[in-house]
Amino acid sequence: MYTAVTSGIHVHVTARYEPAYSQPEASRHFFSYYIRIENRSDSAVKLLRRRWHIFDSEGVVREVEGPGVVGMTPVIEPAAAYTYNSACDLNSPFGAMHGTYTMIIMENGKHVEVEIPRFRLEVPWMLN
Repeated sequence: MYTAVTSGIHVHVTARYEPAYSQPEASRHFFSYYIRIENRSDSAVKLLRRRWHIFDSEGVVREVEGPGVVGMTPVIEPAAAYTYNSACDLNSPFGAMHGTYTMIIMENGKHVEVEIPRFRLEVPWMLN
């Protein structure tokens, strides 16, 4: 598990290779990731946007940006958490992702950029 903390917001990420959706012979490798966002601050926050930087071992870099996550812009109360799953594909068996969430602190309207930790995407049997 990978973790980053910004302003009391803890972001935990776990990733895994999905062989059933991958086509290694066509250089298509599919990865899912599970994210848990815990609000350990004193104020509710609303997740407005996400921005991802996706890298593969062939040097390809992609950026993905847009509103919310998986179609949602959740409000996360203090001492609560929000979880979701998503996925990405790579043209190589190794890569990484990291990014930020733009959130608004509901109490004062202040925007904060919350770090999403860098995490690795790896085809497990390629590591041997």
